[in-house]
Amino acid sequence: MTLNGEQLGRDQETEPTPNVLILPPSLERELSDTDDALGALGRPFDHRSPFFIGLNAGFGVAVAYVIVRGIADITTVLVIIGLALFLAIGLNPIIEFFVHRGIRRWIAVGLVTLGFVAIIVGFVLSAASPITHEIQALVKNYPRYKANIAAGRGWAGKIAVKFHLTSYLRGKRKFKLPVGGVLGAGKALLSLGVATISVIALTIYFLFALPGVRKLWLSLVPRSRRPRVELLTDEVFSRVGGFMLGNLFTSLISGLGTYIWLLAFSVPDALLLALLVALFDLVPMVGSTIAGIIVSLVAFTKGASIGFATLAFYLTYRYVEDYLLNPRVMKRTVKVSPGLTIIATLIGGTLLGLVGALVAIPVAATLQLILQEVAFPRQNQR
Repeated sequence: MTLNGEQLGRDQETEPTPNVLILPPSLERELSDTDDALGALGRPFDHRSPFFIGLNAGFGVAVAYVIVRGIADITTVLVIIGLALFLAIGLNPIIEFFVHRGIRRWIAVGLVTLGFVAIIVGFVLSAASPITHEIQALVKNYPRYKANIAAGRGWAGKIAVKFHLTSYLRGKRKFKLPVGGVLGAGKALLSLGVATISVIALTIYFLFALPGVRKLWLSLVPRSRRPRVELLTDEVFSRVGGFMLGNLFTSLISGLGTYIWLLAFSVPDALLLALLVALFDLVPMVGSTIAGIIVSLVAFTKGASIGFATLAFYLTYRYVEDYLLNPRVMKRTVKVSPGLTIIATLIGGTLLGLVGALVAIPVAATLQLILQEVAFPRQNQR
């Protein structure tokens, strides 16, 4: 069957025209001249080749190394920020107590800050007079103390003889303090001072900004899960605040016990030493130990028997507080079992030292809450 000219023309008119890019003659001529001059385009590189795979893997390892190295370099800063945020969350129940009674938040933060400053200033002022008196007495009696120790008299003299320290006291051998040790100690003290000031400043800032921080955290959560995450966040805040209140309670008990013990044996400056123990006991693991050593040294001024008895008292109290009192208090305030309290404190102290021991119990309480409310129910649904 043949087609005449009219049918062929109609078919060509009804056939759709393909989308073809029509270039101007000059540009088409220029491109063709360029292709002829530089050659035709080759096939693209195969991104699945071993070279490209190895190159991408190398870049990935390099980026991961830079990220890990950067986090390691700012570990100290991250610890300071985390500690300040932890203290702010722990003090937040006190702020909320004032806010619920119609006081503005910035005024409540100011009142809490002034309260802690007043406690520290009062402690320093009360300690200034006894410390000055003891230093003056030490300077006055130093020649007699040195002569007795060098001669091996008294319990201190017997210790000096046992450890062969009498030759230093008699001046036969000179004790040289290494310069590097002095510079290292000065640098450590300076770093500690800067870190302490930074933690205090950031804690005050977080006390002001904690509602905004909480709102920002919830904004990062999908809307469908936000109500449940909000309830979990409030429970975490409550447990951290309970930890702070429990820690204050155990510190109060340690200070009261110290005051009664020192009064019973007529140790001087009993009230000051009791306040010192209560403040140091806020620091987990090592705080009560340091305070006990200081109080025992003061008790030795009343006699060796009283000094050793005081040392034994603090060793016993340290065991009772760490393994009996503190776990039971935390069970009521933080809702963490005594065994988990001890394990969390040991692990936290091993990983991050003093800061790790301080935040170990709240972190354990948070993990326990997430397991009970999120992980275990999902496992039961399967």
